[in-house]
Amino acid sequence: MKATVFSDKGVKSKMVDLPKEYTEKVSRSLLWQVLHVYRDRFHTGSSKVKTRSEINRTKKKLYRQKGTGGARHGAKSAPIFVGGGVAHGPKVARRLLDAPKVMKKKALNLSIKMKGKENAILVVSGVDKFTKTKEVGEFLGKLGFAGKRIIFAVSEENYKSFNKAARNLKNIKVKPFTGLTAYDVFFSDKLVFDQTVLSKDKK
Repeated sequence: MKATVFSDKGVKSKMVDLPKEYTEKVSRSLLWQVLHVYRDRFHTGSSKVKTRSEINRTKKKLYRQKGTGGARHGAKSAPIFVGGGVAHGPKVARRLLDAPKVMKKKALNLSIKMKGKENAILVVSGVDKFTKTKEVGEFLGKLGFAGKRIIFAVSEENYKSFNKAARNLKNIKVKPFTGLTAYDVFFSDKLVFDQTVLSKDKK
């Protein structure tokens, strides 16, 4: 699988081979499982309702037990009354799904492979030369990527400076290559690699 290399000026220079691990066959069901794990982590689990013991209402018995002709009732805080507590409602609970590292790695490789088949992967040389937001915006404009969801996978040494230059651009996400996930790649329109990352990965 190949990808086109562009200079920091948006000029096409050459084609490079992507690592072989991105072409290995991986089960799609594995990818869906890992994506489900990542999506689940966006849920904060902060939904909460008050039970009959927590609401600010008197716990006094509504009326006497016998002799009224009506049904038997306790306090007005019971769930059957308007303004009463909620029975079996949601409580604050954070459940964290997880997947083995091997699964996450395979899912990442498959998502990159899928982007490669869509011709949605490119490589940029000279990432360290971008110092201003305007420069990154002009670069993306030359490639016709305006309005696209783009994930940049850059080296650790270039991450801080490049992220500072690109973070104010809409739909642009910058991550160090070591922190790239299948979720980042799958839900992006374009994947852009820092060339230094690929040279290190091949070694």
